[in-house]
Formats: sequence, C-alpha cells, structure tokens
Amino acid sequence: MKNYGVKDVAKLSGVSIRTLHHYDKIDLLKPFNRTEAGYRYYGAKELLRLQQILFYKELDFSLKEIRQLLDEPSFDRLTSLEHHKLALKARKKRIDQLLSTIDNTIYHLKKNTIMKNYKDLYKGLAKEMGTTYRKEAMTKWGKNTIEQSEKDLLKLGKAGFESLKVELATITEELFSIRNESPESKKVQGLIAQHYQIIRQFWGTSVQKDKQASIYAGLGQLYVSDDRYMARDGEAQPEFATFMQKSMQYFSNTQIG
Repeated sequence: MKNYGVKDVAKLSGVSIRTLHHYDKIDLLKPFNRTEAGYRYYGAKELLRLQQILFYKELDFSLKEIRQLLDEPSFDRLTSLEHHKLALKARKKRIDQLLSTIDNTIYHLKKNTIMKNYKDLYKGLAKEMGTTYRKEAMTKWGKNTIEQSEKDLLKLGKAGFESLKVELATITEELFSIRNESPESKKVQGLIAQHYQIIRQFWGTSVQKDKQASIYAGLGQLYVSDDRYMARDGEAQPEFATFMQKSMQYFSNTQIG
C-alpha cells in the first residue's frame, strides 16, 4: 500500500499543507505515521477520511461537528456517502433552478418584454415558509407542543438535525418510488415503520413509550389536505399524498393502535 507525504496529500486533494497540519493539531485528520524527523505519512484510510471531511465542509458543517460525526462508533462511511449524494443532488437541483431563473430574467430584460408570470422571478429562491409552517403547526397542535419539539430538536445539534432531515428525505424518496404498490404491502409498511420513527424524532417523542396512532394518522390526512407537504419541485402530488395517507392509516391501525 502506497503511503503519501503531506505534500502529496495536499496536491491530490487541493487542501493546503497548512490546513492539513491544522487538521492534525485538532485531531480531525491524524497521519498514520510520523517519523522522528516530523514527516507525516497518510494511507488509504486517512485519504478516505479526508474525503468525508471535504464533503461535510461542502455541506457547511463546522470542523468540530465533522470530527464528532466521524468519530462516532456507529459512523458508516457507505451510508454517509449516500447521504452526501442525496444532499448534493438537492443542492444541485436548487442551483439549476436558480440558473434557469437568471437566464429567464436576462432573456426578458434583453428583449424588453414582460414576463407572463412574476412568480418566475423567484423560482429556486428561499421562501419564508418556515415561519408560516410554524404558525400553522401551533394552531393545529398547540404552542407548548411545538416549542417542546423544537427544544428536543435543538439538542440534536446541527449535525444530528441535518442527518435526520436526510433520513426523512431518503425514506420519502423510497416511498415515492413504490407509490403504485399496495399501501398494505410488507415492503411499503416496512418503510412506513421507519418513517414513523423519524417523524417521532421530529416531534421530540421518540423516547416516550406512549403510542401515537391518531396523531400519526392525522399527519397522513394533513398530507392529503395540504398540497405543500408532498409537493415535488413545486408541483402537487395528490396521488402520492393519498398513498401516504392510506399507508400511514393502515400502519396506525395495525401497528400502533
């Protein structure tokens, strides 16, 4: 197995030697060997860890958060890469939409024409939906319930919360891919069981032993009544929402209730 000096690693990765020295100092990326003369050497294991560090940095994690994630006994490199892929694809989709919005605006400005739909000016840009959803949630479930849920989520930290969001997105994507199957099938219900556990973590009730059949089934009904929850790329997905509602209702009746 080939070993790489710090200069080689810097050249391969585009990370400066000074940065690699800093990573060593804060125990984020230690060389597997250091000679008496002070030369650092890295192997395949260290190079893979550096790749993970750079992916997490790309997703705006702090160095402290990255070290905590990578040093977790349960950390799985393959699962992490799948999560990176999903998060980067979502970012790419948003960037592609932003580029399309810019091109569309430039076109109309050059032609001195009027855009037919002014919503096109803001496609892909961040919307102030967080506040809206929060107010609606408080109306539906009460202020105390929502605030307690938010406190529990804050305990996860940024890394934990981002990981939870990726888990939910992954499960939702898998459910969307089998939306034409029977909601009562073993495959669908297996994914719904995972969906239920993730949702309870968002609610801050995952450590409680009480069963929440009616609340979970009610969430499924909300998916049907409000197009925003199951929308994909800004388009409503009523059939998928109905599939989720039926799947969640069946799970609530047979596994929770």
